[in-house]
Amino acid sequence: MVTFREMKVQDIVDDDALTTDQKIEKLRNIESEARALQRAASESAMADDDGWQEDLRLVRFALDKLGAQEPKKGAATL
Repeated sequence: MVTFREMKVQDIVDDDALTTDQKIEKLRNIESEARALQRAASESAMADDDGWQEDLRLVRFALDKLGAQEPKKGAATL
């Protein structure tokens, strides 16, 4: 079963109207949102399987496929 988030990531990757840089920017925005939600989940009593790790994996895979470089990690990065 394909989730809505998977479809959104795939729609961005498959969008011929977007340049590679635009696709990477959109995917980085999704990645940033997923990281923020993952951080919030880790600080609350939410269920262990919140799904955000899978979202990050999907986005990272799509970014790798587009040739995006891994952003530099700082102290506040998960």
